[in-house]
Amino acid sequence: QLQLVESGGGLVQPGGSLRLSCAASGFTLSYYAIGWFRQAPGKEREGVSCISNSGRSTNYADSVKGRFTISRDNAKNTVYLQMDSLKPEDTAVYYCAADISYGSRWKSPYEYDYWGQGTQVTVSS
Repeated sequence: QLQLVESGGGLVQPGGSLRLSCAASGFTLSYYAIGWFRQAPGKEREGVSCISNSGRSTNYADSVKGRFTISRDNAKNTVYLQMDSLKPEDTAVYYCAADISYGSRWKSPYEYDYWGQGTQVTVSS
């Protein structure tokens, strides 16, 4: 069964850090570009970051540039999202998703083939 599982979410104070993980089972993650999305209550799902299957290319939304870092370890079939200098507006459910191709439409949820179940990130004092 093809599955993506996110972990690492939680409650953190403003200015703090979290590292999210996205682990794949049932397929080889190295064939896929991986995107991170987030969705806050009442808002549309937003593309946060994307990494190519090799890891050589990355993209970030303007709202997280300089604060978030995406990386991958294909040997562990896992992709990470390091989130630093967190702000209350980063509060959302975070999802990872797999896309067989990597390109300029990385922010569109419709480009992705497989999705995880999400992990909650709450930034609050």
